[in-house]
Amino acid sequence: MNRIKEVLKTRGIKQKWLAKQMDKSYNMVNSYAQNRRQPRLEDLYKIAEILDVEVKELLIERKQL
Repeated sequence: MNRIKEVLKTRGIKQKWLAKQMDKSYNMVNSYAQNRRQPRLEDLYKIAEILDVEVKELLIERKQL
C-alpha cells in the first residue's frame, strides 16, 4: 500500500502533472494513487525524487494496515 494520493494532495499536485513528469500515462499514475496497482521500486524512487520526499513517506507501514 502507498500514500501517493495523500502526498500529492498535501503538496497541491495533480496526478496529471506527476504522470507527465514520469513520462507515464495518467491511468497508470491514477492506478498507483488509488492503490489498484503498486509502482515498481524504480518508479517509487522516481516519484519520491519528483515530489522531493523520502521514499518511506510514500509507503504505509504494515502496522498501520
